[in-house]
Order: sequence, then C-alpha cells, then structure tokens
Amino acid sequence: MKLVVGLGNPGKEYAGSRHNVGFRCIDGISHDAGISMSQRRPLVVIGQGRLGMEEVVLVKPRTFMNNSGEALSYLISRFNTPLQDLLLIYDDMDLPVGTIRIRPLGSAGGHRGLESIVGSLKSHIFTRIRIGIGRPPLGMSDVNFVLGTFTAEESPLIGEAVVAAQNAVLDVIGQGVDWAMNRYN
Repeated sequence: MKLVVGLGNPGKEYAGSRHNVGFRCIDGISHDAGISMSQRRPLVVIGQGRLGMEEVVLVKPRTFMNNSGEALSYLISRFNTPLQDLLLIYDDMDLPVGTIRIRPLGSAGGHRGLESIVGSLKSHIFTRIRIGIGRPPLGMSDVNFVLGTFTAEESPLIGEAVVAAQNAVLDVIGQGVDWAMNRYN
C-alpha cells in the first residue's frame, strides 16, 4: 500500500493558494480514480482505493503546512507504512512556475512543511514530487507569496503542472521512481 500525500493548508481561504498545489493534485487524482476523500480522521482527510494494481491511501493533512509532520507521524503509525511507500507532493519556490521534479530523497530545502515532516519522521528517505511555483516578486515576503493566488499568466502553467504531477504519481506507483524521474525531470 502506498501513502500519497498532498501538502497544503486546510480551509477555503487557502484553496487557491500557491502553497496548496499538493492538495490540488490529490483532488485531481481522487476525481480521476473515483476515490472519495470522505474519511475524516483527527489530523487528515483520506480516501482509499486503487491506482492501477496498487492499493493507495490519498491524504490531505488537516494541519497547517508548517505542522505537517504531526499528520505524517499519525499516518505512518496508523497504516504501519514503511517510508519507501510514502509519496509527498508539494510546492517549491526554487523551481520555475509550472515545472515538476521527482526525487527519491533529499533535504527539506528550506520548505517548512517538509522540515516538519523530516523532523517528525526522523528521515528524509521518501519520494517527493515538487511543483514549481516560482519566486516572489521583489519586495514581497515568501509568506505572502505562498499564501497568495496564481496570476492569470501563471494559472494555465500550474494547471498543466498539476496534471503532470498527477501522471507522475501514477508512473512512480506503476513504473517506479527511477523510471518516472527519467520521464519528468
């Protein structure tokens, strides 16, 4: 069984924010696969089903981004899942808008949600799909940028990147991380 986790902030006020591209990806996968995201747990909303031949749990943490480690610790213990079966999807300011990158491990790279996860799990060895959101314009704080919405020019690029990330999830699960990295990176 694979845990596929999209990071974001809970609440309607954050739904269209840059920080919530992970949630958007999970929403797209659940819609396309017919997996209902209806199971509410204390720290997460989940949907269980199949992607191809693999049983999956799709996850949206109910914690705020910077406390995502709490939700991931709960998930790993609840489902008794090895970290190599964890796949995270999240925003990355260090990638150009609309690009994606897959990595089988790595540092948090300054992403506070990922720092929380690495700290809670005491490991950095899990697969990540990063969706590029670009850098803030001169004079705008990182916080205001990630909590802001995409511009009219960025929106179609992000829409394509979210679809690419959804496909990358299917490929990581079906073909493996190395195969998916060769295709998308």
